[in-house]
Amino acid sequence: MAIVIIRQDGKSEEWKSAIQELAPDTNVYVHGDDFPKEEVSMALVWKHPENSLNQYPELKLVSSMGAGVDFILEDPGLPEQVAISRVVDPLLAEDMSEFVLALVLGHIKNLNTYHGDHRRRWWQPIAYTRIKDTSVGIMGLGQLGAKVALDLKGAGFQVSGWSRSSKDIPGITTYAGQEGLSDFLNDTNVLVCLLPLTPETEGMLDEKFFEKVEEGTYLINVARGGHLVENDLLMAIENGKISGASLDVFQQEPLGVNHPFWEHDNILITPHVASVSDMDSVASLLLENYRRLTDGDALRFEVSRSRGY
Repeated sequence: MAIVIIRQDGKSEEWKSAIQELAPDTNVYVHGDDFPKEEVSMALVWKHPENSLNQYPELKLVSSMGAGVDFILEDPGLPEQVAISRVVDPLLAEDMSEFVLALVLGHIKNLNTYHGDHRRRWWQPIAYTRIKDTSVGIMGLGQLGAKVALDLKGAGFQVSGWSRSSKDIPGITTYAGQEGLSDFLNDTNVLVCLLPLTPETEGMLDEKFFEKVEEGTYLINVARGGHLVENDLLMAIENGKISGASLDVFQQEPLGVNHPFWEHDNILITPHVASVSDMDSVASLLLENYRRLTDGDALRFEVSRSRGY
């Protein structure tokens, strides 16, 4: 049995070294090198090329090297018989929580606006909002969303959450399903998207959705670019339903140099950096599932193909 790493960002050798340092007796290969394909039982992937997985006839498990798995499920060459897992790392949740906190504070204290004013040499004080007067709504209450919600609550924000199915998080008002969405949106000044990308949530942030939000809601998307219909966001900002947005993820990455988001004063762009896998921490989690696969034990954080997470 062996592991193959399939990435397209030039970091495969670094990951191979990190994994072999923890498990020197484990055979770890990099996709594209010359090695016996029939040895491979587990593939570690991140934005892998389509149809690369079906080159491994004895493949049993495909593991995302991050929290997202949408790119795996979208691969037409994904073998039907293989299991899928993802990374659930406390460090990822901590990083995401800190990033969202920074974005919310930047919004309510007008830091994004002041940065633009700085470039124009424009001195214009703006009334700010206090933490205790800000209602933040978290869409998606999985491991990341729950951590963000609890940390924002601990910082003094009013926090609510929405998810596909009911969740019970101490101190957080939660809503579920389509029947709870309107009440959730009525309780929100700042809306944070942390949903998994599934057929049900793809394109969810669209014109019809923005019609339901409170006027002047601020949007933060740190989940996946596929959740957002980008032209609909531009229209929602133009008509005042959305006051602005912080976007860390996009339909196409890197964002095209001619994309209208770049020139929009009310949109803050960051290059998909909200929460980045820590190599040492994640390598041990990946190896744990490899050992479970080898020993025939139940996998951790296995993904349901029907739910998409």
